[in-house]
Amino acid sequence: MELQIKGNKIFAPLKDAWLVNKPEEEVRQRYICRLVDNYQYNLDQMTQEIKVNNSQRGTGAARADIVVWRSQEDKDAQKSPIIVVECKAENVTIREADYFQGYNYAAWAGADFFVTTNLKETRIFQVVKGEMPKRLQEIVDIPDAATANSDKKIKELLKKTKAFTRDEFSKLLFKCHNIIRNNDKLSPEAAFDEISKILFIKIRYERENSANQIFSLETFKRDKESYNSYKPQGGEDFYQFLFEQTKQQFEKDHLFEPNERINIRENSFESIVKELEIYNLSTTSDDVKGIAFEEFLGKTFRGELGQFFTPRTIVDFMVSILDPQEGELICDPCCGSGGFLIRAFEYVREHIESDIESEKENIKRHFYTDAYNKMSKAQQAKVDAKVSDAFNKINHELDMGNEDGRLRRLSFDCIYGTDANPRMARTAKMNMIMHGDGHGGVHHHDGLLNVNGIWENRFDVIFTNPPFGSRIEKGMKITEADRFTDVVKIEAYKQRYGKEYEEALRQVNDNVGKTILSLFDTGIMSGLTEVLFVERCIRLLRPGGRLGIVLPEGVLNNTKLQKVREYFESRAKILLIVSIPQDVFIASGATVKPSLLFFRKFTEEEQLQYDTVKTDAQNEAMAQYQTEIDELNQGLSLRGKKAMSKEDKKKIKERLKEIENLIREYSLRTIKERCDYEIPVAEVEKAGISTTGQPIENELIPLAAEFLKYRQENEMWSNIIKKMAYTISDDGTLSRTYVIG
Repeated sequence: MELQIKGNKIFAPLKDAWLVNKPEEEVRQRYICRLVDNYQYNLDQMTQEIKVNNSQRGTGAARADIVVWRSQEDKDAQKSPIIVVECKAENVTIREADYFQGYNYAAWAGADFFVTTNLKETRIFQVVKGEMPKRLQEIVDIPDAATANSDKKIKELLKKTKAFTRDEFSKLLFKCHNIIRNNDKLSPEAAFDEISKILFIKIRYERENSANQIFSLETFKRDKESYNSYKPQGGEDFYQFLFEQTKQQFEKDHLFEPNERINIRENSFESIVKELEIYNLSTTSDDVKGIAFEEFLGKTFRGELGQFFTPRTIVDFMVSILDPQEGELICDPCCGSGGFLIRAFEYVREHIESDIESEKENIKRHFYTDAYNKMSKAQQAKVDAKVSDAFNKINHELDMGNEDGRLRRLSFDCIYGTDANPRMARTAKMNMIMHGDGHGGVHHHDGLLNVNGIWENRFDVIFTNPPFGSRIEKGMKITEADRFTDVVKIEAYKQRYGKEYEEALRQVNDNVGKTILSLFDTGIMSGLTEVLFVERCIRLLRPGGRLGIVLPEGVLNNTKLQKVREYFESRAKILLIVSIPQDVFIASGATVKPSLLFFRKFTEEEQLQYDTVKTDAQNEAMAQYQTEIDELNQGLSLRGKKAMSKEDKKKIKERLKEIENLIREYSLRTIKERCDYEIPVAEVEKAGISTTGQPIENELIPLAAEFLKYRQENEMWSNIIKKMAYTISDDGTLSRTYVIG
């Protein structure tokens, strides 16, 4: 059955009418097409939008989007239907409450199955007669028209529960990995690259074809046969041709090099396509795809590349501690596989979606009053139409195609990252696409240098796990190769960011030939990468911005790094220190005992106060020793007969050095007394992951809850950012304004 759309109208065959083509309406009509084409139901077995008089709903009207009967006769006789379908706009994430809402509809109607769909994600549940279950039972599929009239087959289908989860997807990815290892003898990292290529071929194919069309072995062979019928002699193999198309589709995302090819045999390619055909990646939820892909990453990159993967329990904890908000700019200059950026994106997205749902409840309260219940059916229908229109307008906030939408701004304007390893930068982009988006601000680039929108004093929140133990050598210089030279992108960035971007480019352009260490104050104290990245992160933060960073414990207690610690404390307040077990990173191949440090960069006022205290303390200390210093220096300047012996000069120099240390100690002690504040320190023994990567007890979860209460009571920071406020006029017009809050 063909979907009919003309301008802003869409044809609804069950109503025999052209309706306004709103996002939810299009999902409903596409699923009706699916019921006809894939399950062979007739239109006369279905009805669109049946009103539900369910006392559990509260005020307002509720409608089941699609109801399906076993036959037209059952429908005409008003018998119980077999399927109830609840539709959501494609850009609306289906929440747990939606599943129970759909279950309510289906239970009221006496159906056996209910479906929730936004086309991107479709889930099917069994309806158990009686009380509302605490946990819904997901099953593999709804019956087709022929099966619908067989009680025996219905019972068999209801018994087929669906373990179609991230675990299954993750296992499939490992199975594909083994196919390449056995057939093509590639390293784990190279095998991962090949699987990634096939996943994106599959994503492209299933996005461009109908929502029902999976990239299966059957479709591959069918299309290959068609391709070979017109392929020129010496033309590339079909699977390479598919990859070329995929590279073109994702060209702007820089996922693949222009000359890159698939580096496995065609029979290996076909075997992997066969394994993955159980999933339609255009309709599999981002949660299932993303988490499975992430688990696969973590296990694939153990050992040599384990440093690029931060366990999710740590990521979740750090993001919850710093609590990023809508509108805040977020960065990870050593993003690895993208774990921090993904979780931050999800965290803020969840808040936006929750806010949208709250606004919908406000809309219902606005319209569904006691007056509504006294209206005629015609009047109620008009109110229902206003509510539906308001819902569609507010859902538009979640549409990635809406350039002014809240989710689009989060994805395109607020998430930034770099990684110096090209495989990891690409993997981070892929990982973020699997999770829903936010990949556009990620680059293959040295995290110590500026690129795109990443420069000093810009970010509200930074999360990172920098490389440990390596050094930037004193002779390592900024070279011409470090310049960003993409003329088209530079012009685009200038248009986007203005003069700030041009100024940011000077960090590299004005320092070609100079050492990288010369860019940093701590460069004269230490060449350790973890030290330089702490300073880099503090520099990237705007005044008052927040930093969460994974560091080796040596940064906290190594006496050689005392001056480094003093420097950091002269630029930022320490919010929290958490010592975590070494086991956490062993699963990723690391052996260093880690700590999690959280900072808040000084505000301009705090920096001024600190600098004033420091200057005063130094002046006070100098005043105590100034006379002695002058006398000692005068002695060193004597020449001729009155000149001192080498031994006497040595003693003077030693005393001057001693005085210098005394002044420094006095200054530090005075600064500490006058700028003293409490630093919460915690140690956890179990952080949710064992040495083998298995889940265990996670003491970080209650710690995060405890810290939230502590930081709110102590007002450790305030999120003064823009938030969205919606207003509804009497005629149903929905408008929005930004407010500070």
